[in-house]
Order: sequence, then C-alpha cells, then structure tokens
Amino acid sequence: MIGRDMTKRQNYKTMCPMNCHPTLCGMDVTIEDGQLASIKGDDTNPDSEGFLCMRGKAAHEIVSNQHRLLKPLTRTKRGSEDWSETTWDGALDVMATHMQAVGREAVGFWQGHGNWANDYAFGLKRAQMDRFANLYGCQFWNPAMICWGLGGFGLGITGALETSTKEDLSANSEMVILWGANTVSQAATLKHVEIAKRRGARIVVIDVRKTEASALADDVVLVRPGTDAALALAMIQVILEDELWDKAFIEAHTVGFEALAQHIKPMTPQWAEKQTGVSHEQITALARTYASSRAAMIVIGGSSLHKGNNTWDAARAISCLPGLTGNFGRPGGGIGPRHGGRSHGAGFVDLSAADRRKPGRYIPNQMEAIIAALESGDVKVFVSIGSNVLSSFPDTNRMRAALGKADLVVAYDIFPNQMIREVADIVLPGTIWLEEIGAKSTNTYVHLSDQALPAQGDARPVYHLYQGLAQRLGVEDVYPWDSQEDAMNAALDHDATGHTTVASMRANGGRAALKVSPVAHPDFRFTTPSGKIEFYSQRAAEMGLSPLPTCTEPDGGQGSLHLAHGRTFAHFHSFYDHARALPTLAAREDAADLWISLDDAKERGIANAVEIEVSNERGAFRARAKVTARIPTGTVWIRDGWPGLNALTDASSVLPESALDTFAFSVGQSNYGAHVMISLLQERE
Repeated sequence: MIGRDMTKRQNYKTMCPMNCHPTLCGMDVTIEDGQLASIKGDDTNPDSEGFLCMRGKAAHEIVSNQHRLLKPLTRTKRGSEDWSETTWDGALDVMATHMQAVGREAVGFWQGHGNWANDYAFGLKRAQMDRFANLYGCQFWNPAMICWGLGGFGLGITGALETSTKEDLSANSEMVILWGANTVSQAATLKHVEIAKRRGARIVVIDVRKTEASALADDVVLVRPGTDAALALAMIQVILEDELWDKAFIEAHTVGFEALAQHIKPMTPQWAEKQTGVSHEQITALARTYASSRAAMIVIGGSSLHKGNNTWDAARAISCLPGLTGNFGRPGGGIGPRHGGRSHGAGFVDLSAADRRKPGRYIPNQMEAIIAALESGDVKVFVSIGSNVLSSFPDTNRMRAALGKADLVVAYDIFPNQMIREVADIVLPGTIWLEEIGAKSTNTYVHLSDQALPAQGDARPVYHLYQGLAQRLGVEDVYPWDSQEDAMNAALDHDATGHTTVASMRANGGRAALKVSPVAHPDFRFTTPSGKIEFYSQRAAEMGLSPLPTCTEPDGGQGSLHLAHGRTFAHFHSFYDHARALPTLAAREDAADLWISLDDAKERGIANAVEIEVSNERGAFRARAKVTARIPTGTVWIRDGWPGLNALTDASSVLPESALDTFAFSVGQSNYGAHVMISLLQERE
C-alpha cells in the first residue's frame, strides 16, 4: 500500500475472498506491525451483517501459507515434475518471444474466479485482461460460459435478466421457490428467506437431493437431474388449464401467449411425472400455489442447474412463470438474487476498450471451440489467470491432451493446482486479496477491498503481467492509469455508484450504495427485441433454437446412474487448490464424497464410506460412498470440480455459434452431462 504506514495497529475493510455470489460477505481485518492479527466478520456490512461461513473463517489460512506460490517458476522439461526458479522479467521475456513467434491470433487468455477474489461483479480485473487482448489482438474468452452463462441466456431470451434484491424478498414475498439454490453458496440470500418465512411466506425447495436449504422448506420437490424444464412446463400447463394467469399483465407486457397456450397443451403433470419423478399431484399443487400467491419469487441456482439435459431450457421455462402470473415488476415477485444477476440500474464503466479490438480471426466463446483450437494448433500459447481448466472444463482427458499440443502454457495463480502440476510450463505468483486493492459488488452495494498487507515474495498483481507484455510487444495504452486505485476510480465513475471514488468509499465505511431498484424491471422493460416478456421468441427461432420454451427428453444410460454436482460448505470452484491448501477446509472434506441412495448402494453391494470407482466411456474417478436417504434412486451427487471428476463429463457444445453473442456475457458452455457406473474400488483393482 503505497504511502500508508503499516508499522502500527491498523484496521481495514475488505471482502471475503471466496466469491459465493450472490453472497459476498464483509470482513474487518486487523494488522499489527505489518502482520495479520485477526479477521472477523464486518458487523457494519449491510449485506452480510457480520456473517462469515466456514470458508470465510478459514481465509486467514491463506496468509503466510506454506503452499503459496511466491516465485516465478519454469518447468525444466515437459512431463517432468522438475521446476526451476526464474524472475518475472525472465518469464515475461519467454512469453513475449513465444507470442511473437506464433502470432497474436494464436495466443489465448482465459481467466477464472481465482482472479476475482477482490473483484467479483465489479469486473475491473476482467476488463483489464480484456483490454490487453483487445489492444493486442489475441484470443480471449468470457468465463461466464463455465458458470452461469446458460442460465442467463435462458432468462434473457424470455426477457428476465434483472434480479430483485434479497431485501425485497424478505419484505414482500409471499412465496419463495429455491430452484436449485442452496444455503451453501447463497447464505446471505437464505437469511432473507428465513425472514420471509417468519413473516408467513411459503418456502419451496426444488433440487435433485435434500439440500441444506430443505430444512427451511414447507415443501421439497426432488427432480431427476436435467428435468427442471419439464417441471416448469407442466406448471405452465396447469396455470393455463386452470386459467390462473394475469390477463392484464399478459396483454400489456408479453408476446406469444396464444402460441404458448397451444404449444403447452400436451405437457401435462402426468407427462412431466414420467420425466421428473415428481408426482402429478405435487406438480399440480405447486403450480396452483404459485399462481395464487400475490407475490411469488423464484431464486434460481447457479451453474449446476444448467448442466446436462437442462442447459438453458430450464431457465427459459422457469422465467415464463412470473410472466404468466404478473410477478415481474411486482414487489416480492419475479426472479430473485442469482449467480451473475444484477439489479435494475446497476453498472460500472467498461474499461475493456472493446471498440478498439483489432480485426482478426477469433475463436468464439465456446468451450468446445477452445479445446478444438488447442487441438488444431490455432491456439499455441495459452495463458490461464486464476483458473484450473483441467478441473473446470469438461472431458478432462481431452483437455489435457489439447493443452499438451500448445507451444507454451502459462498459469498465474496463488497456489499450485491440477493444471499447474500437470501441464503448465511457466507459473507466475499472484497476490492474495489482502495484498492488493479491489472491490466487490453485491446487488445493492459496491464494497471496497482495501490493501492491508505488502505482497509476499515475488507475488505481483495481475496487471503487472499485462504491463510487462505490452512493453515487450509494443502494445500501447494497455494500462493508462497511474495506479490501480486510479483504475478503480475510472470504473466507479458511473451513475449507478453516484460517481463514488476509492477515497469516498473509505470515508463511508468501505462501501457505496448502488442507485438501484429493489424490484427488477420496475419500468416493465425487458431484455428482448420487443421490450416485452417473450413467450415466443423470434430471436431464438432465427438462431435455429425453439422459439417456445421446451425441454430435452432425459437421456438414458442402461444400468447407470445420473451424475449431478454442486456446492458444499468447504468448496467453491478451484480456489486454493480446491480448498486442499487450507487446513480447515481440507479437514472438513478430506475426500470426494459421492452421494448414493440406499437402494442403489444395496444393489451394488456398496456400504457407507467405502472407496468406489465412478466411471463411464470417457474416464474414471475415485470417490468415497456417502450412502444416504437424502437422494432419490437413480441419481448420484458429488461436489463440483474435484480434480479428475470432469474426466466423466460431456464436452459437446450446447448452443450454435449464432447464439453466443446475444448478450454481453458468454453462453458457450458445454453439456457437462454424465451417466456413470459405480463399483467397489477393490473390484476394479
């Protein structure tokens, strides 16, 4: 922290570095004589109010961790585990030489959550990578495709990208449906669900297993993985059959109602029961309760909901429900806080220089296209920023082989991970969240993450990477600011923030309230060409997609089980070597636990806590059996992103290239579906 005294006891406002959006929690950090003394929840933070989950409470273990990357490294020889220390200048020289040799269009940059530990939903660090790539003219891809992009696409086709706030939920909702959303990654939202429940709101949980949030629910609906769209379509059919729709809203603010009414007729609760495993009586009752509630809010889950058969169809069908019942623009109604969602009016200044992007032959924002480009040699230098693509991309074996064909693979991160261990040629050490300044944005506030500690070792903020490459490659205007604080001020200079600055945020307890509406779409303007909710989407039809909400029939899998995955208390993405680097979190989840039903376990001779092999035609993965009554027969569930797990998942594309740039975020996610066989490990050895 330039010019600030770190030799005495000081307190700093920051944000938890775990990125559990839409739950982002505030921290109070105390520094004594330049060393971390304590971290606790920030009682003054209006979003988290002092709360920290076990991930946040373990954050102090990041500081001075013996496993941190603190020196630039180069692998002596591919295929070996031998590394040698180098310097930033030496590593940047090698990178620039390779980049010049292969040409700018054969260079690709990818970044993940590990780069946003103090930047999530603010987006400055992502914009700075994009800015370098635009001005240089190389490949880069939007990481929303790996996470919530498909859900956003389905919502956007209907017109429902904005989200209402958690405060609106607790104050006004009469019914809350947690659709694939769980306390594990939405703790701040769930607090408001609890408030709504105490006020008398009815709480419904829809998921593939009995989640932690199920304990809060009045009703729990367990669906087969990939059939959420069928459930939503059957609910629509009941609402139309019983004439429970809001006629005035439909006439004023929607298009395609008549087409939807004809399309939906065969999609009865009986039809959906065969797909979802939910009884037609429960589907009918759920639809009627939802339609008769004065204000009903649906909180949609993150990436796991949109993997496999669901893809974008689930969000598309679900988002039609508030349109039929007039819940959009209504306090307590519509779509609640979700991963990647923003409130009406939120925004920051875009510094990515997108209008100055050099012409070129660019690979689309499509996961399978990235893999194919590595396989073909169209991408020869791959730079990963805070990500582990071997654990986050599907079909790990294919991705590993594709990276092996690249001339150079570079990783910028703070801990070793699977990608670094197996395929990286150069490793650059990054700063942790307390060693650099940043910000995080919730749906209602932007919060300062102030620098509290000097960088350890040779760790550097990521913008040093872009500055160093730009200097060597002769790319101008990549970093036109005097400091990262100045860059933050440029991004904050927006009507939504009240044109706040870092200095004014410090003076205001480390935050600025965003000038947003607590209710989404208060002006009844929607994100469609018509400006209305589109039950029938001509835009989708022009992309070669169904113009009306539909679903994919569940795929089979003779003798196999449908694999589903999601979040747990000790994990979020590939942070901190999948939590293995943090002792508290590693002890909480010391192995990959695969949830399996009592009947499925009995049929296979599997007892609780035994080692098993999970396999299919793509690969195999070792896990530990968690035999439980909390998951239905035919489904198994595991924590998302365990290194090696994605050897089982499908890398095929979901959407055509014509759909990828429909919205500002990327939607080129792969299918991620998987049916698996389960066997005792000793039987396989």
